Formats: sequence, structure tokens, C-alpha cells
Amino acid sequence: MQEETIDVKNILGLQLPTDPRWVDLTAISLEEILTDHAYCEQKAATTCITLIQRYSEYEKLITELAPIVTEEWGHFRAVLAELHKRGLKLGRQRKDIYVNELLSFQKKVGHVDDRFLDELLTMALIEARSCERFKRLSEGLHDDYMKKFYRKFMESEAGHYTLFITMAEHYLPKPKVRKRWKEWLEFEKELMNRMEIRGDRIH
Repeated sequence: MQEETIDVKNILGLQLPTDPRWVDLTAISLEEILTDHAYCEQKAATTCITLIQRYSEYEKLITELAPIVTEEWGHFRAVLAELHKRGLKLGRQRKDIYVNELLSFQKKVGHVDDRFLDELLTMALIEARSCERFKRLSEGLHDDYMKKFYRKFMESEAGHYTLFITMAEHYLPKPKVRKRWKEWLEFEKELMNRMEIRGDRIH
């Protein structure tokens, strides 16, 4: 457990690893976790589109996010195909308590740079936690096929997390980004501590 905690901190910056019981819960609610995963990928794609529209003057940001939109939508299709292959259905989208809590921490007023930074760091944190969760699934599930399935997602999300941090540091002073990122990590740690462990949610 200690080695894993250090690994999570070094790679993703996350302050608290996922409770190991979460994987056991997901294994008994595969249809629900795949449904939630599909919608997570869909929301990631649409959020990147929103950022492109909102910050169209940031040429490098657009260049970097455009292929992410395609990749995230491809992930949505891959999860949807997995559902269909197993004879399962894509259920209804559920309220994402984790993401909504993160959104509540965003700065909604003040300088546009502060709002821009928080939007990028929100995405970085979601991708980092998703990566950590996919790592859990790739190592903890008993189904070898699904372990490989989630290993691919883990590798992809790790790259996305670093991209959003890199973009923030491209447009804003690095000390400012790092200071705010630390605040985000502390907030997310407190959030993870108080959230219910549910096997039907990626987050």
C-alpha cells in the first residue's frame, strides 16, 4: 500500500489513492461502471470542444486539444462497443457528484486568467483521477481481458493529465500554476475522503 501511494503521488500528484474496495464493487456492477465510463469519455470530448470555442484565440491550446476530442470520442465508442459485445445496454447518464464538487471549487469571478487556469486544472485533475482508477482496474480485476482493456485507458489518460498542466504553464506563470495546482490537490484529497465508495461510478 505504501509503495502504491508513493507511486500515485510521484506520477499524478494525487494525495490519496483510491480505496481498494472500489475495484471489488465495480466487478459486480459491470454494466453500471461501463455506462458511467462511456459518459465520462463523452463529457471529456465535449468539454474540450467547449474550451476550444471559449478560448479560440489560444492557437496552441486549440492545436493540442483538437486530437484529444477525437481520442476521447473514440474511447466513448470503444466502451459502447464493449457494452454491446456483452449484451449490455448504455444506461442513462447519472449525476457526477465528483465532477460537480470540483466545479464548485473553480473560480467563477475575477480575472479571466484565473478562470482559464481553473478550467484547465479541473480537467487535469479529472484525467489524473481517471488514470489512477483505470490503474486500479487494470491491476485489481480478475478478468484478464478487462485488465488489458483498462490498461489502455490508463496509459491514455496519463498523457491527457500532463497536457492540461503543460498548457496552463504555457499561457501562465509556472509558479502561479503550481500554487493553484497544490490547492486543487488538497481540495480533491478532502473530497475523496468524504465521498461514498460506489462501484457504479468511475469517480
